[in-house]
Amino acid sequence: MRNQKPPDFAILFSSLTLLCFGIIMVFSSSSVWAYYLHKDSLYFLKRQMAWAALGFLAMIFFMNYDYWNIKKHEKIIVFFMFLLLLIVLIPGVGIELNGARRWIGVGSLTVQPSELAKLGMVIYLADGLERKQDKIRNFFTGILPFLIVTGLVCGLIVIEPHLSATVLVGMTAFVMLFAAGASMIQLFSLGTVGFAAVMVLIFTKGYRMGRFISFLNPWEDIQDKGYHIVQSLYALGSGGLIGVGLGHSRQKFFYLPEPQTDFIFAIIGEELGFLGACFVILLFMFFIWRGYKTALTAPDLFGKFLATGLTTLIALQFLINIAVVTASMPVTGMPLPFISYGGSSLIITMSQVGILLNISRYTEAK
Repeated sequence: MRNQKPPDFAILFSSLTLLCFGIIMVFSSSSVWAYYLHKDSLYFLKRQMAWAALGFLAMIFFMNYDYWNIKKHEKIIVFFMFLLLLIVLIPGVGIELNGARRWIGVGSLTVQPSELAKLGMVIYLADGLERKQDKIRNFFTGILPFLIVTGLVCGLIVIEPHLSATVLVGMTAFVMLFAAGASMIQLFSLGTVGFAAVMVLIFTKGYRMGRFISFLNPWEDIQDKGYHIVQSLYALGSGGLIGVGLGHSRQKFFYLPEPQTDFIFAIIGEELGFLGACFVILLFMFFIWRGYKTALTAPDLFGKFLATGLTTLIALQFLINIAVVTASMPVTGMPLPFISYGGSSLIITMSQVGILLNISRYTEAK
């Protein structure tokens, strides 16, 4: 029996603060759209609170579920990960919206298999990297098996299509291989191939190429391809130092589409200003620092790799979302962890936090 200690308070505090802050901002950003679409200004708030409650329960469960027991279920997790990624592609089973088939479920109760795949891939890689630690610098016996599985998962996700989730899975795998000690030459080669593959995916689809071109000069096509970026920048620029006030956003009045999802950070910047935006960024940086510290001080390799992967998932989603909102990269659908409206993403994120907290209960002082 391993000696337990209290979970990392910094991770718990920062994640719950971001969760509560997110609930407030979902209501503030969505009330107008909710009333317009559903005649109920509390529609998105009520659903987000329900998902937050489920996410909190998931966090409590995993916080008290010894993380090394997850290894026992790794094969089952991988099986269901592939099963769901295949099922969602079946016409009539996967729910199609805006040309993408990313959801399965009934009515308003839906889940995104790609969200489950992110967590499943981290668990698979953490277990495999621990077992093959002595072979990791050999391409064929060390890295290649992980590349095949990662490539299959990314391939299924990109068919949906969901390019941002594909990139997220690939980048997380890259970071975990780096943490495991893979050869820098091999990692550089993989990074080059991965970047080239993303460029091919962008320039072989008209709408993706349009987003990329509009990113270079969004003001050239304000009413169409550059619309999201321009409206996001308007929101951020209107906030100034302290913002226009909580609940007083102008961009949420049908200027910024679906402001409670991928562009919620723009509403934060508008209503709470530069200081409010910095507060959110600092909370995320604090969380990420403690997550990687947990990885460094975990008592075994599985815990180190698992904490690295979980923290990287949240860190990359945060960075990509902020980059999109601030026009630092092309528009892509990436929710802001803890804060953006959405059930699957929130519950999976809180589950990741729970696992991190459990690992932190066994960390060693170093």
